[in-house]
Amino acid sequence: MPQLRVNTPKRLFLLGLTASAAIYAGYVGTTWLTYAKRKAKDRDPLLDIYMPDFEVAERHTIQINAPAPLVFSTALQTNMEGSAIIRALFRSREALLGGSAPPPSPPKGLLDQLTDLGWGLLAQIPGQEIVMGAATQPWEANPVFRPIPPHKFEAFNEPNYVKIAWTLSVESTGPNSSKAITETRVQTT
Repeated sequence: MPQLRVNTPKRLFLLGLTASAAIYAGYVGTTWLTYAKRKAKDRDPLLDIYMPDFEVAERHTIQINAPAPLVFSTALQTNMEGSAIIRALFRSREALLGGSAPPPSPPKGLLDQLTDLGWGLLAQIPGQEIVMGAATQPWEANPVFRPIPPHKFEAFNEPNYVKIAWTLSVESTGPNSSKAITETRVQTT
């Protein structure tokens, strides 16, 4: 009776492929089970007013060696269009979905740029935090961001929209150090 021979490189490749698939499945399963769950200490109370329930959340924190008021002021003066990375992201999206570039505008600070795009200011703690929100249909080639009044934001549930709320806050961690935090939450309607 002839003995079945398995090609060792092929066997190793299949074993590696199977192991990779199992690891990826474990990652997907873990992500799904913990999807949008946050510890109470990681939640932003001001953002909770406008979007306490969400399907997706992304939170980023960075320690900065500068006083909190300076960090917050600098962040609000940022010109998004001055960032090559942000421009590349917008151009990539336009190319993928067949959208068109918005007309050029004079340099503005972050709040002016975002409100020009259709974002609404939901709340503000001067010198410390802003919360922005909008409803949109991101699958459209040229999505329109629709501001929603703060008192109607949480209850907004018009079908076929994605409701997005995000915050930018800065906390003092010392006389010359601070922590910048941004959190974005998403809920589909």
